[in-house]
Amino acid sequence: MSRSLRRGALAATAIVFSIAALSACGAGNDAQTLGIRPDNAAVTVDDVKIQNALVITQQTPGVKGPAAVSATLFNNGRAPQTLESVSLPGSSAQVALKPAEGSGPIVVPAGGSVVIGGEGNASATIENGHEAVKNGDSQKVVFKFSKTGDVTIQAFVVPADSYFEGFGPSLVPAPPSATPSATASAGEGGHGTESGAEHGTEGAPEGSASPTAGH
Repeated sequence: MSRSLRRGALAATAIVFSIAALSACGAGNDAQTLGIRPDNAAVTVDDVKIQNALVITQQTPGVKGPAAVSATLFNNGRAPQTLESVSLPGSSAQVALKPAEGSGPIVVPAGGSVVIGGEGNASATIENGHEAVKNGDSQKVVFKFSKTGDVTIQAFVVPADSYFEGFGPSLVPAPPSATPSATASAGEGGHGTESGAEHGTEGAPEGSASPTAGH
């Protein structure tokens, strides 16, 4: 076999193996993985399904402030279910729940769904989120429902940036820069100089002590 034919055979073999490898990765161990799946975490327990669960931190890394849990809750049952609590095992974080309108619990209607996170939706705010979670981690989150009980899911921790900007926690204002403080200090120094000048000027008439000193 000529050298050129040998190279062509090797290249064709490499392409076949590459296609086979990609096909295996796409299908996984279960052919059902070829079906459409959400980009983020999802889990189903009894009548409850949780989809697209995320923990979203402040937009600016390192800024202290609350974080937020974002998810879509589905109730495939015939009776409504109340979301009693959301917790982060392994941390002391407190999660405050608030419905989309008014006050009271978050209720997922029978055969319906509720979105947590985003403008006009229900919210789950992690009050000390900057201490409880870290960007890039996978955080265990437990949703407790009135009928189904605990539903646990692993949620990615991401900053409120790009696609997640509208679903994150309320933004904490950045601390003021040192420039205004320096300006204020300079202003205070100037005031002190003027004050000293004023006192020096006022002190001149009282300087009758000078002739006394000459005497």
